[in-house]
Amino acid sequence: MFSLLAKIARTPNTVIPTAAFIDTDTELQAVGAQLEKKIQKLFRGSLAIRQVDVGSDNAAEQECIALGNAYYDVERFGVHFVASTKHADMLMVTGPVSRNSRAALIRAYETTPDPKIIVAVGDDAIDGGIFKGSYAIEGGVSSVIPVDFNIPGDPPSPKDMICHLLRILGAVEEKNGGNPGVHPSPQPSPREGRGGNTPKGRNAAK
Repeated sequence: MFSLLAKIARTPNTVIPTAAFIDTDTELQAVGAQLEKKIQKLFRGSLAIRQVDVGSDNAAEQECIALGNAYYDVERFGVHFVASTKHADMLMVTGPVSRNSRAALIRAYETTPDPKIIVAVGDDAIDGGIFKGSYAIEGGVSSVIPVDFNIPGDPPSPKDMICHLLRILGAVEEKNGGNPGVHPSPQPSPREGRGGNTPKGRNAAK
């Protein structure tokens, strides 16, 4: 009993003090306020995002989940994650595209209504990351569907994603005069999968 109490007394306090978060929280609030204004202007106050995992190691998903926790709480800025692509304004795709996920990713893309914004989240989604060249993957997301924006990181932190969302909406506003962009109808790919004709990413031919 006494040895246990002595050990507790010797163990240093490893809890991070609240003061360590003050500067970050101030910056987060400032970025969030700007993000909220962009969402109000472009999406009438509510940006609906569908997160799609096509072969991730679950690191990026954990960071996406953290966006909704009590600290980041992106819903206060107007960002909402939805369960169906049919309700989404934006697809956030994580992970390298595994061969088994190719058809599902194409369906997710096709069932997301226009105008839609496609974002590859994390290095794996951008170009395959550490899985690049593996026989089990198709490659990055842009090798299967058109991608508008990338959020680099391995994985990107929730704060990084919030800052990139602000930049993305700023670019959308500048490019389209205040309205989200509309993708052209995807053309059939010569690489036909089991699900039929598939869209070819805009970057695939580059």
